[in-house]
Amino acid sequence: MRNNDTLLKQQFAETLSTIIADRVNDFIHHGIAIAYSGGLDSAVLLSLVAEFCREKDIPVFAFHIHHGLSPNADSWLEHCKLVCEQANICFEAKEVYVSKEAKDGIESAARTSRYSALGKLCSHYQLPLILTAHHQDDQAETLLLQLLRGSGVSGLSGMDPFNHAPALLGTNDVLLARPLLGQTKNALLSYAEKNAIKYIEDESNFDLRYVRNALRHEVMPVLSKISQNYTVCLARSAQHLQAANRLLLELAQLDLIKCKQDDALDIEKMRQIGNDRVNNLLRFWFSSLGVRMPSTARLAEMCSQLFDARDDAQVTIYHDQLAIHRYKNKIYAVSIPLKERASINPLEFFWSGEDVIYFPAFSGSLHFEPATYGVTEDWLKQQKLSLRMREGGERLKLAPNRSTRDIKSHFQSLKIPFWQRERLPFLHVKNQLLHAAWVGTNAELCQVDANKLVNFRWQAD
Repeated sequence: MRNNDTLLKQQFAETLSTIIADRVNDFIHHGIAIAYSGGLDSAVLLSLVAEFCREKDIPVFAFHIHHGLSPNADSWLEHCKLVCEQANICFEAKEVYVSKEAKDGIESAARTSRYSALGKLCSHYQLPLILTAHHQDDQAETLLLQLLRGSGVSGLSGMDPFNHAPALLGTNDVLLARPLLGQTKNALLSYAEKNAIKYIEDESNFDLRYVRNALRHEVMPVLSKISQNYTVCLARSAQHLQAANRLLLELAQLDLIKCKQDDALDIEKMRQIGNDRVNNLLRFWFSSLGVRMPSTARLAEMCSQLFDARDDAQVTIYHDQLAIHRYKNKIYAVSIPLKERASINPLEFFWSGEDVIYFPAFSGSLHFEPATYGVTEDWLKQQKLSLRMREGGERLKLAPNRSTRDIKSHFQSLKIPFWQRERLPFLHVKNQLLHAAWVGTNAELCQVDANKLVNFRWQAD
């Protein structure tokens, strides 16, 4: 009969082998990374991975993140370094800064900094896989914590056995896996004791001011008296919720196909699918755009503004790094520019025959294209050109047989969305408007069918 240690090793090896075979087999020769804090869980993980990789000749990298939050942080780093030196494991530590005044709290800020640093280390060493030591008790804690926060199906799904997490790691090229998710804390403690594995104790884990610690030390012991297998049951519930969440994601993808038109969501089509599916679709859409998920109340407020406004209303809602616009019964999501366009100074330059010139301050490129209607190359090369943002009062004549109109009228007739108008630059020559991006070129300066004519095309980033 196999003892518990042998069973744990076998289950771990089977789990990790499956993850590698299914997800990263072609690149695993680069190595496996471990998030190694030095605590019990990551110490057991390091031991199991080291043995697994020795048998398969896979390099192992232990990454330690120094948060600087504990007076013992330096000694923890030295402990981890020594353990890895003795086991002949490649070790690297990285210090991160965690603000104690962080808006979302120290725990959240530390987690964000930690995973960002781990992602950078994996990218530096070109590692396809990083392992964390989350176990079954952690899964149960996460489910309880999310229940207390009033989370929906996605939050209550807990942690996946593996997933890509570009928002956390800063890259989509690294798989984040948790091969110990099926093991209990007691099983890891028993394994560490029997194998004389050294580990550190983080005093912050006993600070009951943190909700997770309060659950761990005050709530979960009570639950274990009521039901000894409560972590198994909660983990099973998390699996059911993961299945439900996958179905919701599949439904959201179908609804996105139905409701998406070009880069926008069609409001009339969204009205046809009902409120619950609209909320599900919007959450999926926000997730795909890489922004923070709005709260239930915030999402309801957004929907009220977007769906209850007049048909001709121009609505803008700001959320995280997005400006969400309603325009002509469509919903658009646009990144908020880092710099206000009005603050961009005019840029003078000469054209030397380039096909395209990139203007980073204006977030786009100006293309110079051969044309049958435009300005001559020789004339253009002699002019001092100026690219600038809209100053007001600009007027433009687009053809000899058309009247001169103000820029606002051109924008309206061309149906250029109101928020994009603020981002479009104007090309001037001698303080005369030569070309308005996405509108056209001044007919008073253009020729027809002459030799070597050039016209312009603006391409935004």
